Amino acid sequence: MASSKSLPPSQESIEAGGGLINRRWLMKSGLAIGTFGLTAGAARAEQIGVPEWSSTPGKGMSGYGQPSPFESDVSRPALKLFTDGIADESGVSFTPLEKLAGTMTPNGLFFERHHSGIPEIDPAKHKFAIHGLVKRRLVFSVENLLRYPMVTRTCFIECAGNSLFNSLAEPQQRSAGEIHGLIGNAEWTGVPLALLLEEAGVDVEAKWLHVEGADAAKMSRSVPLKQALAGDAIIALYQNGERLRPEQGYPMRLVLPGWQGNMCVKWLRRIKLVTKPLHTKDETSKYTLLQKDGKARQFTFEMGVKSVITAPSPGVTPSGKGLYQVSGLAWSGGGRITRVEISADGGTSWADAHINPGSGPQALARFRLPWLWDGSPRTLMSRATDETGSVQPTREAWYRPFAAGQLFHQNAIQAWAVAANGEVRNVYA
Repeated sequence: MASSKSLPPSQESIEAGGGLINRRWLMKSGLAIGTFGLTAGAARAEQIGVPEWSSTPGKGMSGYGQPSPFESDVSRPALKLFTDGIADESGVSFTPLEKLAGTMTPNGLFFERHHSGIPEIDPAKHKFAIHGLVKRRLVFSVENLLRYPMVTRTCFIECAGNSLFNSLAEPQQRSAGEIHGLIGNAEWTGVPLALLLEEAGVDVEAKWLHVEGADAAKMSRSVPLKQALAGDAIIALYQNGERLRPEQGYPMRLVLPGWQGNMCVKWLRRIKLVTKPLHTKDETSKYTLLQKDGKARQFTFEMGVKSVITAPSPGVTPSGKGLYQVSGLAWSGGGRITRVEISADGGTSWADAHINPGSGPQALARFRLPWLWDGSPRTLMSRATDETGSVQPTREAWYRPFAAGQLFHQNAIQAWAVAANGEVRNVYA
């Protein structure tokens, strides 16, 4: 470790108010954290003994690996949408964003949203049909689809109702995952939808797809045909290399990169080609955006540019003044994330964060920036920009056209207030 002599950062190193440090300067200087004399837990010269687990052989192999029992708190918080017992199966569980690093979401922690429970589907009996305005009605078994050429897309799926708690009048004191965790990023492998439509022979009058699942709610959505033909839509059979899990649509689901998660229909049963949208219950009574003039925006497919700081965040708190890493996630249905800015003074000044290379379009990007916290109250915020030039809006700007209580497509800037004792709270700024 470098010398413990305290060498506060020079003016050149300070990129914005509140102690945000220029990462390039930090790397160029070759200074370790200990140089500042401000580490949360400084290393000490001490002898370490041989622990008990190094003295005896460990456990044997297993057929399917599980996390360490010491990580049992890393789980999906669940929320039932109804409390009267009528529809206990309808609910959500959140990806614990603040407890993960990197960008890929483990299958067991990928968020859930289902409208009538998770069906238990026997893949040997399941059928998937393409019909309607096609030259040939096609019916596939799972075994049929597994024979087709496959592709892999790495992309996020985000529920249109993500961040719904920040739509309430007063900020809710929940974790980053409980507020923004209706999102997950995965490697999806399956058959290009365009390939199957080409085989079916699309009628010239067909303009839309009616996509329906095999769950008890028969969840269905209307999808523009041109997106299915020109985009990266796939019938996914695998997630992160293994077969889809039941809560993610086993044995097959539709994946539309960058579009509402509700449109990525799970437990896929049929796709009917039609001349116009069918205005199903899931695109009329839900997933529309109510405006102040009383009208509702329908068919807002693409998820907006968005970011959230996951550390520090509620429950992930600094333990005393010193050097920390501000880290979080950014994403956009419009394409690749090109810039993330961080503010430690409530938006008065901003610093450019480092974005980990390799993040593709419609995929989560991890950002980081050193932060020298002086122990005084601070408000941390992040603001993302995508390759189309779209910039994440403030909460006030996002709400301007909408009626009170609007729940869907909330992509406003998140603010975390860090108190002098290190406690982090959700605030509206």
